[in-house]
Amino acid sequence: MNDAANAAHIGAGRPAEDVLADMESMRSRDVRWRDGRAFTLAYNAGPEVVALAEEAYRRFSGENALNTDAFPSLRRMQNEVVSRALSWAGGDADSAGFMTSGGTESLILCVRAAMKRAEREGRTLNRPNVVLPTTAHAALEKAADYFGVQNRRIPVGPDWRADVNAMLGAIDDQTVLVVASAPQYPQGVVDDVTPLAARAAELRINCHVDACMGGVTLAYLGMLGEPVPAWNFRVEGVTSVSIDLHKYGYAAKGAGVLLHRNKFLRADQTFITDNWLGGTYGSSGILGTKSGGPIAAAWAVMHHLGDDGYMRLTRTARDTALAIAAHIDAHPALVLRAQPDT
Repeated sequence: MNDAANAAHIGAGRPAEDVLADMESMRSRDVRWRDGRAFTLAYNAGPEVVALAEEAYRRFSGENALNTDAFPSLRRMQNEVVSRALSWAGGDADSAGFMTSGGTESLILCVRAAMKRAEREGRTLNRPNVVLPTTAHAALEKAADYFGVQNRRIPVGPDWRADVNAMLGAIDDQTVLVVASAPQYPQGVVDDVTPLAARAAELRINCHVDACMGGVTLAYLGMLGEPVPAWNFRVEGVTSVSIDLHKYGYAAKGAGVLLHRNKFLRADQTFITDNWLGGTYGSSGILGTKSGGPIAAAWAVMHHLGDDGYMRLTRTARDTALAIAAHIDAHPALVLRAQPDT
């Protein structure tokens, strides 16, 4: 009998220890991420941080973040996580945000928010489009597929950054969103956000910075005195920023934030209806029922590491990236395509 057939015949059940033993056997061939062998798939700040995240996740996994009136602990933790992330992203007293399940959900929601803003402001859209560089994350293709938006992907320049002039030339009266990355994934460089955001502001359209990979690192590199490209809400015209907490924030999987310049823009992310017989239903993101585990784990890790811990981990990550880049640059058979910004 194959594995699928076995799974379909669970019979009367089995002792918990047998079930757990089977699960351990299943993952015997998985990548050993705890040993640092899962580049880009898992981010390990050491056994103490991992254990804390897992324990916090376990304690709050059954709580449902769909209704934080019922679970005020989750409301407080989410608010504090978002507040800390806003400080990294240069937010002010008007800025706001929500936690998401990670970068993909954040990017899908930033496209939805751009569409809702255009609708709210009375724009006539026949074929809405998003202007973005070819290096912008693939989740934006998922968003385009979901919402029927045209993605105008513009080739990058020789430095692998967004070709600003080409992107500006691609914007028209159907453009709802301009996207930049901090950094982009393939080469690790930060796009020139300032002119893109300035043009978006002139046209009253959204400008999103995808800092899912670099938001935490860029914030702490700045605190360490390193030169950091302009990337966040300190750039006039940036309307939203996404940061993944389960990357270099070292939280458990399923934790990101989508941050907005103000609460009006944040409202465009949300959904609410009473068009059924079950009362008012609202959610801040794609998910309805949402485990409190990722929220609790992110909160716990943030408070455990503090600024000192994040600066130490950021310094280590940056030094490692530069060492790898130097090795590639010195190798006669390899070519360094770009010096990483994070």
